[in-house]
Amino acid sequence: MAKTTKKETVDKKNEPKTETLKSWRPNKQQRFVLGCLLVLFSISLLVAFISFYVNGQWQTDQSAVSQLGYRSEIVQNWLGKFGAYLADLLVYRGFGIASFVLVRLFFLTGMFLALELSLKKLKGIWFWDLFAIIIISVLFGFFATSAPELGGTIGYELNLFLQDYIGKTGTLLTLLFGLIIYLIFKIKLSPEKIQSYFDSTKRELKSELGSLKPQQAESAYNLEEFAIEEDPELDNIHLKSDVTQFEINKEALKPTINHSSEIDLNPVAKPLQMEIKPTTVAPVVHTEEFVIEKAEEEDIIEENLASRLVADFGLFDPTLDLSNYKFPTIDLLKEYSTGGITINQEELEENKNKIVDTLRNYKIEIAQIKATVGPSVTLYEIVPEAGIRISKIKSLEDDIALSLSALGIRIIAPIPGKGTIGIEVPNKNPTMVSMKSVIGSAKFQEAEMELPIALGKTISNETFVVDLAKMPHLLMAGATGQGKSVGLNAVLTSLLYKKHPAEVKFVLVDPKKVELTLFNKIERHYLAKLPDTDDAIITDNAKVVNTLNSLCVEMDNRYSLLKDAMVRNIKEYNDKFKARKLNPEAGHRFLPYIILVVDEFADLIMTAGKEVEIPIARLAQLARAIGIHLIIATQRPSVNVITGLIKANFPARIAFRVTSKIDSRTILDTQGADQLIGRGDLLYTNGNDVVRVQCAFIDTPEVEKITDFIGSQKAYATAYLLPEFVGEETGINLDMDISERDTLFREAAEIIVNAQQGSASLLQRKLKLGYNRAGRLIDQLEAAGIVGPFEGSKARSVNISDLSALDQFFNNEQN
Repeated sequence: MAKTTKKETVDKKNEPKTETLKSWRPNKQQRFVLGCLLVLFSISLLVAFISFYVNGQWQTDQSAVSQLGYRSEIVQNWLGKFGAYLADLLVYRGFGIASFVLVRLFFLTGMFLALELSLKKLKGIWFWDLFAIIIISVLFGFFATSAPELGGTIGYELNLFLQDYIGKTGTLLTLLFGLIIYLIFKIKLSPEKIQSYFDSTKRELKSELGSLKPQQAESAYNLEEFAIEEDPELDNIHLKSDVTQFEINKEALKPTINHSSEIDLNPVAKPLQMEIKPTTVAPVVHTEEFVIEKAEEEDIIEENLASRLVADFGLFDPTLDLSNYKFPTIDLLKEYSTGGITINQEELEENKNKIVDTLRNYKIEIAQIKATVGPSVTLYEIVPEAGIRISKIKSLEDDIALSLSALGIRIIAPIPGKGTIGIEVPNKNPTMVSMKSVIGSAKFQEAEMELPIALGKTISNETFVVDLAKMPHLLMAGATGQGKSVGLNAVLTSLLYKKHPAEVKFVLVDPKKVELTLFNKIERHYLAKLPDTDDAIITDNAKVVNTLNSLCVEMDNRYSLLKDAMVRNIKEYNDKFKARKLNPEAGHRFLPYIILVVDEFADLIMTAGKEVEIPIARLAQLARAIGIHLIIATQRPSVNVITGLIKANFPARIAFRVTSKIDSRTILDTQGADQLIGRGDLLYTNGNDVVRVQCAFIDTPEVEKITDFIGSQKAYATAYLLPEFVGEETGINLDMDISERDTLFREAAEIIVNAQQGSASLLQRKLKLGYNRAGRLIDQLEAAGIVGPFEGSKARSVNISDLSALDQFFNNEQN
């Protein structure tokens, strides 16, 4: 064994100290102390600078600055000799009056350190403030040459330096250019903002003149000479009066590669205009055409109001509540491989020869063969000679697997869209697909989808990205330990990397109690739950029923909103709400997507049965248009677990490895899942082609890092609250005491009788109430006999036919 030299020993002793110095970072207490010191220093600078100008220290203390070492020297600065020195150094010899910006810089730096705020924003503040100091100093040096205390020595000298080379005019233009740069990049001033400011001023001026002109016209008894030219593009709004009929015209504001893995094995406003002219009085007849015209005019007014709001405030931004939210960085994910696929040429050639020889033994000749290498499987595409039946090749699946000594092969005969037959053979050394490589791919980052999900990589090594909003529900199945839970984590992670907390909410059901618990940390960002519940992630099967029924109530409420907004789906509704065409006072709100994730559905069916099946079936049939999507994972979707009614609404399915062809047909309606190799190997279908994908692997520590990163940021006050659902099994104490009725009891009764439909959501919309109060009103109406009992998801029956019968009911009660 070689001996260690003295020099090597010394170097080893010094290495830890150097590394410690490089890795040292101030802790929380040190940052706070340093921040307080900088804040106090900024206050000292402010006092010194103010007294420099107030006391005229640049004259009185000028001679004393050079002799500050003597204790007997007297200065006028409020901060004493230290203040006089700082003021002389930074103001007189420095930047003049621009030095006050340094006070702001030191103060903000201290606050950022003390409050532990992000220092990235501070870098920009320092850059632009130092830029402003130089511009202001040279500006005062240019205009105030007789007052050196305003521009400082640096400003004065820089001004003279510039004038020597580019003259006074060039210096002024340079300063003006610097000022424009500051206004555009720092103040965010743009030509559009300047133009909108002048346009708004012009509109206000014209509206004031317009309000004065009718008065002047009335005093002169001549209305015509004050008439403004009419815009022919707009309809007229007729305002009738007893003496004179005016026609007023209001204009709406117009806001302004082949893959290297493929190997061939063969050798975005105008002012208000108005015309006023006298007309004769005509009788007002409200015909059908008049009513239609008035309705169209009201629509025009609403559109004008919406366009004006957009012009003034811009489109509504649902992310404003968490405007500083930062998406997880890709560095939180781990890279499990180099990202490339190692191609073993010997293995490819050996498998090719075995496939050709096996088929030749059965008198099947091959005209061409090509291989496409994937992460875990290689696809051999063969073109048989003319006259060979495809079914003959497909029947040799087990013989080919025997000759290749493979775990299991899958024959695709023929490959859709190609004139070839595919034979998928597992690689001897499969490559793991990391979640980092999938999330970081251009295909996922540039995906223009509502709910993009990156599942993994295909055989051709392409990132496989699908849109959950178009599926619209996803069924995942496979034997135990084949990757279902990892697949669910990949789905959730994809959405966390792409969607803001305001845009998507998760309802997580985890009967296993351990798979989804890490997502508790993002409860107030991304999760949805029932009111008055402690945990957002549901682990108790008894609570799942209430949650599912609550989602049905939310679905019904959302469909009512879509009906009022006259749109067909959530995307159109949200676009209309962002354009400020829907009134929040009428109950309209921005609707986030809601994704229900169930990790083991079979366990729910075993414990809850029909109580779970009915709301799941309703959601699967109806919830797509209003943005509620289901992701259900189970081991085997047999008929007693996933009924035909539910299964028909899950065209998108993911099958991990199963043990038999029967199970494969149960999941995919075709065989092939029994030939998968496990460990995330899956088949995906959306009602047409079946695609083989190697699911991206994401480990528990990676999920923990992502949830910690999101959970450490500012969040909403609470999780997204679903409507409260009170099941029939909880029981209702029907109170017959009339004195304890709600003050809105009679009004609620009239609404229910008019609509002939008893539901709490109807009272919520009409009376603008919370769900709890609306529910109590329904209970009181049931106790009074006005509505019938609870009937599950159906609306209650109404026992009173019309308002006259209702009045008679209340009269009988009083008597």
